[in-house]
Amino acid sequence: MPPDTVPLERGLDRRDARTLSLAALGGALEFYDFVVFVFFAIPLGHLFFPPATAPWLAQLQVFGIFAAGYLARPLGGIVLAHYGDTLGRKKMFMLSVLLMALPTLGIGLLPVYAQIGALAPLLLLLLRVVQGIAVGGEVPGAWVFVAEHVPRRRVGFACASLTSGLTVGILIGSLVAAAINNVLTPAEVLDHGWRWPFLVGGVFGFIAVWLRRWLSETPVFEAMQARRELVSGLPLKRVLERHLPSVLLSMLVTWMLTAAIVVVILMTPSLVQSTFHIAPARAFLGNNVASFALAVGCLFYGWLADRIGHARALLPGAVGLLLSSYVLYLDLQAGGAHFIALYALAGFAVGVVGVVPAVMVAAFPPAVRFSGLSFSYNVAYALFGGLTPPLIGLLVRHAGVLAPAHYVAFTALIGAGVALWLLARRSGVVQNSSSCAAQR
Repeated sequence: MPPDTVPLERGLDRRDARTLSLAALGGALEFYDFVVFVFFAIPLGHLFFPPATAPWLAQLQVFGIFAAGYLARPLGGIVLAHYGDTLGRKKMFMLSVLLMALPTLGIGLLPVYAQIGALAPLLLLLLRVVQGIAVGGEVPGAWVFVAEHVPRRRVGFACASLTSGLTVGILIGSLVAAAINNVLTPAEVLDHGWRWPFLVGGVFGFIAVWLRRWLSETPVFEAMQARRELVSGLPLKRVLERHLPSVLLSMLVTWMLTAAIVVVILMTPSLVQSTFHIAPARAFLGNNVASFALAVGCLFYGWLADRIGHARALLPGAVGLLLSSYVLYLDLQAGGAHFIALYALAGFAVGVVGVVPAVMVAAFPPAVRFSGLSFSYNVAYALFGGLTPPLIGLLVRHAGVLAPAHYVAFTALIGAGVALWLLARRSGVVQNSSSCAAQR
């Protein structure tokens, strides 16, 4: 049996289910740490910049610091992936979550601008960068980890279940933000309430470290290690020398993923408050519903990918993302009468991102899979995800309130294009195989 996956014919057993459950739960706790920052963009803008700063500029600066976490992701992704391909997936899987817990706890303890002046935003930026380094190794490492624990015909659902777990982290963050905004007054949130999500998140991170002690190394890595098939030298060098088309493919689908998650799920709660004047409690209620729908959508698209193929699941999913984004923002422009229901629909449509990791896992061979996937995903996320928050902030101000929907729709078209290319390539391979068989 080649060290590409565990046996094809075997279904998910109890050990696989435990691996998927613990990986998804740990990922949820860590991703909560990473994204809760954006749900408190407005109070952070008030607290970490001079009082005379215009509200739109303060929010733009906070989005810039949020984006810095994405810009730092390639560094963590490259380093942790290198050791993941050479020393083992599990070791890096545990290290990444520890690196996330420490800065999250630190943010909750930071003094604000009124206490230490310009040093406050600089320290916030530093801790955000460390968070980015951690998540740069966490997300691609988690996808590789679960994909290499299950049969090949279950990879779509395995990756989607992990992605769904990550989105549950977003839901937890949204629930915490909604609870704080409901229980505390705006003055209390500014005084101390904003700290609690980060302090709790730091504790969550240490729980995730403990949970991952129970996971085992992937059978694929153990098989490569036993057969001495691990890459000597730099795995990333081999990726860049031999697998550039796979890198480009992975970057394009990651662009769609970043737009869907960052704009529709993470930025919309703040945008609907500042741009469409939706009350904070209603904004976060909508985000709670949308995040839950996203978790369900990931599982649906992962299930679909295992049954009809990754490309065939990606194509209608990308079209659904395009349409639902426009419907949501057109309703908001008209007053937001159906905001909750349409946000839930958009959240489910964002679930197409559950197909993306399976596409990337299949694009690289096992020996360089972690490095190839991590480099492609993190560089694309740093470029597109990092620039998206400040870009959307500027576009909304200068190009109109539908700018977020236009941006998501553009990336959805890219995702649809990738799906069509994969289908055409597969059709060409099948035709070539048939032709060779006929000649024989």
